[in-house]
Amino acid sequence: MGDLHTWLAVAVIALVTAALRFLPFLLFSGKKKTPKLIEKLGRVLPYAIMGMLVVYCLKGVHVADMGGFLPALIACLVVGASYVWRRNTLVSIVLGTVCYMLLVQLVF
Repeated sequence: MGDLHTWLAVAVIALVTAALRFLPFLLFSGKKKTPKLIEKLGRVLPYAIMGMLVVYCLKGVHVADMGGFLPALIACLVVGASYVWRRNTLVSIVLGTVCYMLLVQLVF
C-alpha cells in the first residue's frame, strides 16, 4: 500500500503542477488583453523575489562574526559586479555561490 500511495501522490502533484503551468495560457490566450494587474505583477515580482532571497540568505549572518560576515559580503559584491559585467542572473548566482563556498572552505 505504501508504494501505491507514493505513486498516487506523485501523480496528483504532477497534475496540479501541469494545471498551474497551463492555466495562465488558457486564461489569457487569444485576442484578450492581459489585465493591468497581471502586467504589473510580471514587472515587479522578479525584483521582489530576488530581494526576498537576499534577505533569506543573509538572515543568519552576524556582523560581529567576521568569519561569517566577510565571506557573505565578498560573495554579494561578486554577485553584483558579475551581474553588472555580464547581465546574466544565472552566471551571477553561480559565481557568487562558488566564491562564497571557496571563501568559507579555504580561507575563513
